Amino acid sequence: MADSSSLHSEFPGPPNKRRVKPESELALPEGTEVFSADTHISVTEDIWYQRFPAAMKERAPRIWCVNGIPTIGIGGKSFLPDGFLAVVEHYGDLPGMSHIEARMADLDAEGIRAELAFPNELLVLLGYPDLEARELCFRIYNEYIAQLQARAPGRFYGVGVINWWDAKGARRTLNELKALGLRTYWLPLHPGRDADGKPIDFASSAMTPVWEAIEDSGLPVAHHIGEGGPQYPCQFNAVAVGMLHQVTPFREMFGKYIFGGILDRHKSLRIGWFEGGINWVPSAIQDAEHVYASFQHMNNLKIEHEVPYYWQKHMAASFVVDPLGLELIDKIGVDRVMWSTDYPHNESTFGYSKRSLKQVVELVGPGAAPAVVGGNVKRFLGI
Repeated sequence: MADSSSLHSEFPGPPNKRRVKPESELALPEGTEVFSADTHISVTEDIWYQRFPAAMKERAPRIWCVNGIPTIGIGGKSFLPDGFLAVVEHYGDLPGMSHIEARMADLDAEGIRAELAFPNELLVLLGYPDLEARELCFRIYNEYIAQLQARAPGRFYGVGVINWWDAKGARRTLNELKALGLRTYWLPLHPGRDADGKPIDFASSAMTPVWEAIEDSGLPVAHHIGEGGPQYPCQFNAVAVGMLHQVTPFREMFGKYIFGGILDRHKSLRIGWFEGGINWVPSAIQDAEHVYASFQHMNNLKIEHEVPYYWQKHMAASFVVDPLGLELIDKIGVDRVMWSTDYPHNESTFGYSKRSLKQVVELVGPGAAPAVVGGNVKRFLGI
């Protein structure tokens, strides 16, 4: 078995202390374009206050920097937890965290041609209780990220955000996002409450119009880790404990897509799972088969296909460093996995991406590697 820890042990320290090291004998076939399926970008401009209409400015979250680190909040009070800010300190001073030209220079040094960039601090607005202002925040963010995308055409692809809590808003934001040239969007795993204060169940019949809008857009859904931390405090290594919890979030939504009938009702949906690795996939499929068979006498909805069908037909997942997952690739599907650097996060391959890519070649072979390190995410995005 490949040793993932060796990748990190030679390049210790936080991202803002790492230096890119050359890697000989990368062994990617000539002409391979490396496309990271998951990176992150921060916003340092006060875009919401600047772009909200005058009558709504007091409802706009503000963006400001503390010691160069961006934060989001209202009335000078940050929405970001202290733990999040403490983590960001270790990459927040990298110019490429928010500036597109500096990002491109860092990608070039790592041998990466293109990236799919998820929001960073914006995550805290997924639960913003003012739904009207929340949607406007998302629409403004989509405009902003599309402007960045235009500054690095063919290299930087921004992940947008949509309204998921009402059908008209979903269709409106999806149409706008698509017109802006964005190719996917972050859909939360925990959707919160609707305008009436009722918990949203993505698998409920009430959500059918939202899924219809999503399906009609033709754009793939992107789910990402990071929405919820551990429930109890931890005195020692709390960040590590929290991250270990964060990287295993997908099973509930995976079950809703299959057991909740979402994919049987909306057969053209495409779903991507980002930054949770790929080694979870075989066990989730295995457990789903066992659970469905074991509780068939209690199920109130019959699914149309065997469980593996839904994965192979509709889904793909990204990984950063996952040698175990790559060793299981025959059970996952070589066309269902997408390499990523996760730049500029602490857990990213920044500083040793070429070494990480070399490990991919060693584990899947030079024939399959081009799809894993670039081709599959391009197909997911329709590029």
